[in-house]
This record gives sequence, C-alpha cells and structure tokens, in this order.
Amino acid sequence: MPSNPPVVVTGATGLIAKHIIGELVRRGHSVRATLRRMNKAEDVRRAVTRLGCDPAGVTFVVADLLADAGWDDAVAGSAVVVHTASPFPIQQPTDPDDVIRPARDGTLRVLKAAARAGVKRVVLTSSSVAIFYGSGLPAGHIYSESDFTDETRADLTPYIKSKTIAEKAAWQFVKSTPGAPELAVINPCFVQGPALDADLSTSHELYRLMARGVYPAVPRIRFPVVDVRDVAAAHVEAAFRPEAAGQRYLIGEGQLGLYDLGRVMVRELPDLKSKAPKFQLPDIAVRALALVDKRMRTILPELGEMKDYANARAKAELGLTLRSADEAVTAAVRSLRDLRLI
Repeated sequence: MPSNPPVVVTGATGLIAKHIIGELVRRGHSVRATLRRMNKAEDVRRAVTRLGCDPAGVTFVVADLLADAGWDDAVAGSAVVVHTASPFPIQQPTDPDDVIRPARDGTLRVLKAAARAGVKRVVLTSSSVAIFYGSGLPAGHIYSESDFTDETRADLTPYIKSKTIAEKAAWQFVKSTPGAPELAVINPCFVQGPALDADLSTSHELYRLMARGVYPAVPRIRFPVVDVRDVAAAHVEAAFRPEAAGQRYLIGEGQLGLYDLGRVMVRELPDLKSKAPKFQLPDIAVRALALVDKRMRTILPELGEMKDYANARAKAELGLTLRSADEAVTAAVRSLRDLRLI
C-alpha cells in the first residue's frame, strides 16, 4: 500500500462513505475510517471488496458525532478529511434536535479536530436540501451553488434544517478560525446507484417498501437524482483539486418522480408489478396522510415543487461526467435484487 498519509473518511458505514472509501482505495490512497462501533468494520471491508477493491489499506477508529473522544486520534497525521457522517432518518423525529444536533455539532467537532491537527482540507458531505429551500425566490428560479436554504422556514423538516445548519456552521467556522482547514462542500441530490449490502440508505429503503406493496399510490413529487458513484468521485476530486478549496458543488443529473422510480423497478423486475405504486395521490390527500404517517411528513416540502438546477460547476471544476437519473435508479434496483433484498 502507498506510504502517503491516510485520507480520513467519517461515518464509514454509510452508503456514500463506502463508495468514497472504495474510490480512494482504487486511486491508491490509504484510508482511515471512523465508526461509532468497531464491530461494523468487517461490514465496511466487505463493501469495499464488493466494489472490486482490496480493503487491506483501510484502518478503523471509533469516534461518535456526539462526543469529543476519538476525533483527535482519528484525524492525526492526515492532510485530508472527508466528513460524510450525518443522520438521515426515513421518519422525521419528534424532537428536531435528534438530527440537528449531531449534524451541526459533529461537523464542528471534526473541523475543530482537523484544525488542531493541521489538516489541509476538509470535504463536507452536505446535501442539495441545503440549497433548494430559499425564501422569496421568483418562479422558474434555477438553483445553483450560490443558493442557500432558509432554515427558519416553518415548513421544513428537521433533516433539511440539519443539513443547512451544519453546512452554514462549517463555512462560518473556517471563515472565523485562524488555522482552519480549507473547506470544500459536496451537495448531492437524491442519491441512487448501487447498494453494497443490507445496511440500506434511506433512498434504497424506499424500494424495499415499494416491493412490499406498502405504497399502492405515491405523492406527486419530483426530485433531482444523482448516482452514488458520481457522488464518491466528486468527493475525491474535491479533496485534491486546488481549485475546489472554498467551493460548493451541486451534484445531480436529471429528475424523476416517486412514481417514475416504481416504473423503473417494474421495468427491471417485472415480478414486482403487482406491488409497485399504481397511481399518484393528490396533494391534499398526502397532507392528510402526513397527519398519521411520519414518513409522509418528510416529503411535504416537495409537493408542487419543480426544481430546475445547474450542475455546470461540478462538471467543469471536478471533471465529472454524470450518469443519467435512469441509469442511477436502474443500478439501485438491480443491486437490491442482486443482494436478494427485494
């Protein structure tokens, strides 16, 4: 394995993190990955192997977003930290701080530890939701990296607020802290692409619910899509390209609706036709269902929204060629069948 300093990847059990680790290993980097519990290390090794990479150069340390212990050891001797760890619940919590606090405080813990260790650059996994919910924007607005969500909006979910608050806290920290590392931020859209194991992301869990017939009908919402393999490549490019310092990158290609996801699932797996959603619900019905189904509350801000967005910066500055939304969703569905999860 190479003798260069390891790249630190936080939240190693997450889908994006696993793909980032694989991409780093593929490019010849050693990786130090953080976990909340060391008993998850073998799961990450298996995922890296599934990506066709040798996990021998991946080491693990224990560090929790809600505790100071472990972070100095985690980042010591590294020039680059990729911070992916942040909660993404399929059901919104009763207490918003259950997701806001670990997202914000964890991000600041990582940045403070990186500053103490002299880390050169931190790449933060934010989200397109930290961009897409501004206030007072005109009809037809084309979203880009210059937009920020207004986290004071009353209609936002705790998850949207958590990603926005965490990213804004990160930018404020590097702006106001002498000796802070450079910061680059990746804002991925709705993440699709291949799952690697049974520890499913929230976006992949959606297909398992559809495959069980949980949703005979779905809300009329559309969202920008991105393949997790492109998200991983974006993180690695942002880690090492000089021009990425101080930049945000909105990563997405195309848009699909929930109903479209079900149609792709049926196209690829015809045996699930009877289980897939049959029609789209009127918005008023979705709002009524959200009173009793917390999963519905997650998508309420999407009703009636059509988000046009620009991805030119990511393509130009990170050299990315992004997979189509259909390719990303197809890969997600096929991977879940290969893993015998749907």
